[in-house]
Amino acid sequence: MNFIRSTVLPALIVALFGVALVAVTARIWLPGDMLAPAPIG
Repeated sequence: MNFIRSTVLPALIVALFGVALVAVTARIWLPGDMLAPAPIG
């Protein structure tokens, strides 16, 4: 349990932050029409 708290959990948090950073950065390079909300109906 101590190994999980000291090694796996911080790595998971850093990986999650990295995924969020990539997702936000990728929005900059998307075309403008893809940034708009999805049409309803």
